[in-house]
Amino acid sequence: MTNLILAPIRINQLTLPNRMIVPAMVTRLSGEDGLVNQAITDRYTRFARGEVGLIVVEATAVHQSKSGPLLRLGSDEFLDGHRELVARIHDNGPSKVALQIIHFLKIARSGWRQTVDMLSQDEIKAIIQAYADTAARVREAGYDAVELHMAHAYTLSSFLSTRNKRRDEYGGRSLETRLRVPSEVMLRVRQRVGDDYPIGVRFDAEECIKDGYGLNDAKYMALRLAQLGANYVSLSAGGKFEDAQHEEGEAPYPYTGYSGDRTMPPASFQDAPNVYLAAGVKAFLATHAPQLTTKVVTTGKIRTPSDGNAILQAGNADMIGFARALLADPDMPKKARLGRENTIVRCIYGNVCKQLDENFKQVRCGSLWPREFLHAPEAPNDDIAPTWPDEGPHISTKLNDDGRVRVTWKPAIDPQGVYGYEVLRASNGGAFEHVSSSLTTNYVDETALAGNVYGYCVRAYDFAGNRSVASAMAEIVVSPRFEWVNKLALNHESTI
Repeated sequence: MTNLILAPIRINQLTLPNRMIVPAMVTRLSGEDGLVNQAITDRYTRFARGEVGLIVVEATAVHQSKSGPLLRLGSDEFLDGHRELVARIHDNGPSKVALQIIHFLKIARSGWRQTVDMLSQDEIKAIIQAYADTAARVREAGYDAVELHMAHAYTLSSFLSTRNKRRDEYGGRSLETRLRVPSEVMLRVRQRVGDDYPIGVRFDAEECIKDGYGLNDAKYMALRLAQLGANYVSLSAGGKFEDAQHEEGEAPYPYTGYSGDRTMPPASFQDAPNVYLAAGVKAFLATHAPQLTTKVVTTGKIRTPSDGNAILQAGNADMIGFARALLADPDMPKKARLGRENTIVRCIYGNVCKQLDENFKQVRCGSLWPREFLHAPEAPNDDIAPTWPDEGPHISTKLNDDGRVRVTWKPAIDPQGVYGYEVLRASNGGAFEHVSSSLTTNYVDETALAGNVYGYCVRAYDFAGNRSVASAMAEIVVSPRFEWVNKLALNHESTI
């Protein structure tokens, strides 16, 4: 299979070195002043050293007013910091860099939130102008592209939503009126940045809420945006306030309901659950606008470059967004280029990063990075894999009363330090599969079922991603602990 994910791709006049993207991710590393600081610079230059094709810097406010711990570019006073950030990213690797720009409405700890039907037409016109002015600054700052945020719980996405309650020409009565504000933003931005400058749009291809829109509408949204000059559409899903779980005294967080899980699919979800959306949009654009060169980006729990490459080979997308996977290991693209994909430190999708954002804390990989690191540790020049002590890892299993299986083992040894452990599991004599990773020497399996035989082994890995040989297997027969399981077994036997 051709490694298409490592092939360059052209977006307008910009050529990306590969087809891997860091989608915009909230970091909460910015201060209340909205200025680029050292922590922001360190986070994005770390991605650049990993050789990802396109870095989309986190959502940056077009507002003139303060907007919390969020980057800003609503006036010229912020330009110098962004110029320096772009220069540093370019100095650290081959990556190209875009800035995502966003407008959002007011929200209160009481749970009250401003909605688009509360905006006057003058306020709407001001939002459109703010996008255009900020996009012009994005180009002036030296970014290679601008990305317009039209996804999730925020202003432009709320106009697109079938839950838009306005009843004027910007309202929710038809797809045309829902698209009017995003269309005007797209037009004005294109006018300001010129025809040769790459513009991307991030929007929901499915809202994942009751009475929300889905792929049938999203196909036409993508078509309209492409016709107006979008060079790529980056497709997300969900992330809406409508199904958010509100905690008293805290501002609602739009990723706490099912729609939020569709934005950042957790470990319990299947891999790549949102790819069908990109496939549908890409096929629709190819049929209805074959003359356009608008690229389609898919995101959402895509684990490895090989997984992404399979999506590209199937024709389901043009580029692959790796958010949490690149947060866990920013060197993933470089490792893929060097043929060392087996050394990638793999995200376990535990969503500790999401929980940190929800609690207004600086976002880091809380599952896999050592606690003292604010950013992913640099991989040393090291090709020596960890080893087990002479007496072995002594891996063992124990069945808890609640049905969970606890797996424990002895620590491995590495000259430059053991980073963590991959846990592999086989069910009923089948093949071993990677089920999780751990920074400690124990793992609790919450998905083991009575009446089955499970085998576990572990592999230690170091900061460079070198893996040890797999430990010996520890096997356990999970016996029934509950009366209904015993009855089920007896009923099964009586039918044989």
